[in-house]
Amino acid sequence: MKVTLGKYTNRLVCNLHDRHMDKKYGTCNWDDNQSHEDYVLEAIESGLQRVYNVLNWIWFDRRTQKVSVHIDDFDTWSMDHTLAYIIDPMLKQLKLTKHGAPIVDNKDVPKELRSEPVKHDICPTHFDKWDWVLDEMIFAFESKHNDWEEQFQSGEHDIQWIKLTEGKLKGHSEMVKGPNDTFEIDWKGRTAYQKRITNGFRLFGKYYENLWD
Repeated sequence: MKVTLGKYTNRLVCNLHDRHMDKKYGTCNWDDNQSHEDYVLEAIESGLQRVYNVLNWIWFDRRTQKVSVHIDDFDTWSMDHTLAYIIDPMLKQLKLTKHGAPIVDNKDVPKELRSEPVKHDICPTHFDKWDWVLDEMIFAFESKHNDWEEQFQSGEHDIQWIKLTEGKLKGHSEMVKGPNDTFEIDWKGRTAYQKRITNGFRLFGKYYENLWD
C-alpha cells in the first residue's frame, strides 16, 4: 500500500475583526450586540475580504487536493488489521487536536456521562461524551493489532496422543490432555473484552461522519 494525500485546499479569509473580538471577549463568546462593536475594523475586514475573494476565484478555488492511492493484493488479506494501523493513530491525533464535538446519544455512553441540554446550552457532559467515544474507538483499533487474547490464558499445555484400541477408529490416535495440563481460558473476561472491541467498532461506524477537526 502507498497512499499520498496532499493538504486540503483552502481559501484566503480575512478575520481581523473576528480575531480582535475573540481576543477581547474569548473565542466565540461575543453576542449579537457586540458583533458589530468595532465598525472600523469590521469595514476594513470586509474590504480586504472582497480583494481576497478575487484572488480565491483566480487561484485558490481552482485547486484540488492531491490524492494518490495504490493498493497491493496483500493489503486486503487481513484488511481489518491493515486499516487498524492507519485509523488508530488518526483517531489519537484527532482527540488531541479537535476543536469541537458532535452530539452523542446518551445510550452510547456510561450512565455517569449521560445528561441533557440545559435550556439552550449544550449538555454538561457534551465534550466528555465525545472523548469517551473516541477512547472506545481507539481501544478497538489498538486491540486489532495486539495479541489481547493472551491475557486471558493461563497455565501450561500437556498434550498427549493415545492410540484407540476399540471402536470404528481403532488403531488411530486421539489427542487428550495429559496429567500435567493446567491450561485455562477466562472465557468470561475474554467475552467482555471482545464485547468492548465490537462496541468500539460500532461507535466508529455510527459516528464516522463526525470524525472531523
